[in-house]
Amino acid sequence: MKALHNGQIAWVRRACFVLCLVPLGRLVWLGARGGLGANPIEAITHSTGWWTLAFLMLTLAVTPLRRLTGMNWLLRLRRMLGLFAFFHAALHFATYVWLDQFFDWTAIAKDIVKRPFITVGFAAFVLLVPLAATSSNAMVRRLGAVRWQLLHRLVYPIAILGVTHFWWLVKKDLTEPVLFACVLVLLLGARLVWRARTVRAVARVPAASVR
Repeated sequence: MKALHNGQIAWVRRACFVLCLVPLGRLVWLGARGGLGANPIEAITHSTGWWTLAFLMLTLAVTPLRRLTGMNWLLRLRRMLGLFAFFHAALHFATYVWLDQFFDWTAIAKDIVKRPFITVGFAAFVLLVPLAATSSNAMVRRLGAVRWQLLHRLVYPIAILGVTHFWWLVKKDLTEPVLFACVLVLLLGARLVWRARTVRAVARVPAASVR
């Protein structure tokens, strides 16, 4: 497939940014028109949490798509998608702390300890914070590429915790959590297969050629 030049990639990034704002825009539009239903707080919580997982899956999908299609420019979108995942996670957390609990920190602490789905959700959000804080090129240079990559591998347990949070939250219809879990298994499974192939390929290289 023909590679995109910098000008085309810039337009793709702009279009991606606008599309990533659509979920929030839709939520604001529904809220302004009274379209969030009988329980607006629950609707906001569900929407921001759902899109957090969706953006996490999109972020994780960039590398497999690049490897399968050869479209290396997709890597230029990964940071943006990851930051939008954090943005929606922050909205999700703020909705819980502000609109649901009214900054009752004692009640929040009890929830985190006693309710497993909140425990894993809180853990996922805490782990997301350093990833968002170190997303800039300056932080890559400051940490060094190796340490930065090791830190950002936290996205894998974060995604697992996020899906678990959703799964444990839902009491009846598990369709959406199951779909997210299947997508996550596929994305992580592809990485494990590629990693195993790489290890086998390296192991087959004769010692003389390595020297």
